[in-house]
Amino acid sequence: MKKSPANATGADSNNQLRLCRVGIDTYRENVAYLHRDCAIYRAEGFQALAKVEVRANGRRILASLNVVDDPRIVECNQLGLSEDAFAQLGAEEGHPVSVSPAEPATSIPALHRKIAGERLSRADFAGIVQDIAEHRYSKIELTAFVVACNQGELDREEVFFLSDAMSRVGRRLDWQEHPVVDKHCIGGIPGNRTSMLVVPIVAAHGMLCPKTSSRAITSPAGTADTMEVLAQVEMPFEQLTEIVHRHRGCLAWGGTSDLSPADDVLISVERPLSIDSPGQMVASILSKKVAAGSTHLLLDIPVGPSAKVRSMPEAQRLRKLFEFVAGRMGLTIDVVITDGRQPIGSGIGPVLEARDVMRVLMNHPEAPNDLRQKSLRLAGRMLEFDPDVRGGDGFGIARDILDSGRALERMRAIIEAQGMRDFDPENPPLAALAFEVHAPAAGCVIGIDNLQLARIARSAGAPRSQGSGVDLLVKLGENVTAGQPLYRVHAAYPTELAFARAACERASGYTLGERGEFSPLNVEF
Repeated sequence: MKKSPANATGADSNNQLRLCRVGIDTYRENVAYLHRDCAIYRAEGFQALAKVEVRANGRRILASLNVVDDPRIVECNQLGLSEDAFAQLGAEEGHPVSVSPAEPATSIPALHRKIAGERLSRADFAGIVQDIAEHRYSKIELTAFVVACNQGELDREEVFFLSDAMSRVGRRLDWQEHPVVDKHCIGGIPGNRTSMLVVPIVAAHGMLCPKTSSRAITSPAGTADTMEVLAQVEMPFEQLTEIVHRHRGCLAWGGTSDLSPADDVLISVERPLSIDSPGQMVASILSKKVAAGSTHLLLDIPVGPSAKVRSMPEAQRLRKLFEFVAGRMGLTIDVVITDGRQPIGSGIGPVLEARDVMRVLMNHPEAPNDLRQKSLRLAGRMLEFDPDVRGGDGFGIARDILDSGRALERMRAIIEAQGMRDFDPENPPLAALAFEVHAPAAGCVIGIDNLQLARIARSAGAPRSQGSGVDLLVKLGENVTAGQPLYRVHAAYPTELAFARAACERASGYTLGERGEFSPLNVEF
């Protein structure tokens, strides 16, 4: 516990305060804390939620001000910073810092015009994105921008303006090679760990594939969460670059790369609001890929009743928008529309998904065939970015690389380079507590709810608990008998097991019916 202040004047003659790290995760928002009796707070006329500028060691950050009365949080001679803000400032606790009111964001008039429904120019979006990346917008202003873009729906030129502006703020990579390939899925399908198979296949062929991925925000596992079961995913950028050049690929977390930083700030608002409009989705994905130095992108759009995209017409509209914006940004794109009616693979959760990936790479007899086939088709399309590979030959090349063990060898090299962790796919470290969900009657599985199974897996503790999640035992189109297990839920703690059980009782996520009610979906593969 900090000592109580001896007096209320705390600041020294230079109007400087001492830096204090306040252990609060404010999720992508910089927050500063001042005691109400701080001399600087009283003299400058600050108010709660105002934007302030904090300086130390020649660096500065912008933060939203919170005012506290408890000296155990910050004393009168201290300035507190939330975890994100403290990390960005890069100064030691106790270091002298100065704080002053921040200049208002210059793009606010453009924001007001967008709220009023006006179409914005390229310069307008450039100004807004710059201010967002510099944390000049409050959460309220960010929310207003996200909602205005969602309600008014950006036209395709505006989507390009936003995407281009986001790609130009922050770091932009140049690998000094061509092509530099990447693969991305718009998300919403549990267990869809195709990137962890596509990258080693493509890298074994010799193409450069620097894959930086996200952690889960609302899903049971992201690619980075699953890869972290096998190897470290957080490393200095210089080390990551060396791994990519040596092994032709990587599977790392992109959170420290400073690629399209405005996107990370916008996501912190979009996710709680469950807003994922087509324009904002396109800008988010393409800005990151262009900033990462990709020249060619394979984009997976799954379609299904519980996927992000529910119909083929919607998927085709989204494909055209991606193709238009990518073309304007100089990015070669191949958009594929895939079956998103059920999870891909058997496992939902980091350890279960890592098991599935390694089994496919090892050509294990229990490897999930849907994950294998989808990964091969995606890898085949990516291989056809190679000018020496004829159209239609990619799938066969990808299959040969996988069947020969070359993909497994490359994956093991990447894992070792990133910092290998012990993992046995024959005996994965699953959470110890478990229960099964059984079929209430005999029938054919005619529906699987991606969203509900993801909720169940998260209720069980995934991805925070790596060994928690859902292990699917039955997939679409399969016949079941009454009482047959449909899936098994793993959890590390009794409370999370109870949460998951309650979620299953509300809805199992499975729909049974007659075989004639199940029909194939007409997608590309």
